[in-house]
Amino acid sequence: MAQKNLALVTGANGHLGNNLVRLLIEKGIPVRASVRNIKNQESFAGLNCEVVQADITDKQSLANALQDVDVFYAVGASFKLWANNPKKEIYDVNLSGAKNMIEAAAEAGVKRIVYVSSIAALDYSRLPTKESYGYNSDRRDMYYNSKNDGEKLAFELAKKRNIELVAVLPSAMIGSEAFAPLNVSYNIIHLILKKQIPVETNITLNWIDVKDVAEGCYLAATKGRDGERYILANEKCMSIKETTKIAQELFPELNIKLPAAVPKPILLTIAWLMETGSRVTGKAPLLTTKDIKMFSGLQQNFDISKSRTELGFIPRNPVQVVKEAMEYLIKNRNKIY
Repeated sequence: MAQKNLALVTGANGHLGNNLVRLLIEKGIPVRASVRNIKNQESFAGLNCEVVQADITDKQSLANALQDVDVFYAVGASFKLWANNPKKEIYDVNLSGAKNMIEAAAEAGVKRIVYVSSIAALDYSRLPTKESYGYNSDRRDMYYNSKNDGEKLAFELAKKRNIELVAVLPSAMIGSEAFAPLNVSYNIIHLILKKQIPVETNITLNWIDVKDVAEGCYLAATKGRDGERYILANEKCMSIKETTKIAQELFPELNIKLPAAVPKPILLTIAWLMETGSRVTGKAPLLTTKDIKMFSGLQQNFDISKSRTELGFIPRNPVQVVKEAMEYLIKNRNKIY
């Protein structure tokens, strides 16, 4: 017999997906968790949920996973800022994923979708930015392009197929349960602790506890208005230098140095050398010239009054969130790296 109020979470072994699965179970909601590789079940140890195989690039696998589902948390996506072939490995995956997820949900009779977009899909020409300002017009990054175009496509298809869809736009998620490999955001905290960020880039991040984002996803499912988008972030961003200062205070024994300020031309040269090395190794560079050009000096500050008012979203203090994330990584270093 079909379970009532069944929720499907895609990308359920990822950082947000896994924490969302845990939150829904705590709330007594029956959960079906989907993963690309069914053998990858370490993150579900001791959790009372059904684990199934599904891939966002395979519509039939999604249709199978969505049978009898009431609420679909569309978390699964390619979350990386670098690839050898970014159009194919990031943009095409996320666009076809958005299309497959909405169409499979429509065919399975799903009533409501919480679509996980990103703060990448916001317009930063006026700060603090908010949902109503529209989409990001900076087209230099394939991940950013995929989140902007993917969200627009999801809304368009959901309207056409008569499914309720609410989009949530999280910022840099850290903290709580994490499994290797760490996501892009959490990895920056990891690099700070390992003293691997030697130069000041003037890049800021808007840190948010992944548990707050999971709660925001649930609030969007229960209170979010169809066709609306909600930012799940803190109001103010924090530079990597400020984040490093927290690590210094927390772990004086690690003797972490603040990143050194260097002129922008030198910074671009360093990034270019790293990119060149990555073409040989196939591993993501620590820094790219595009990162410097797009993000150096960009203030990721948000007006989150819509999420606060309509959803009851109350994010925790980012300084506390950073401290807890650092403590988690140090405590779980054997599990994660």
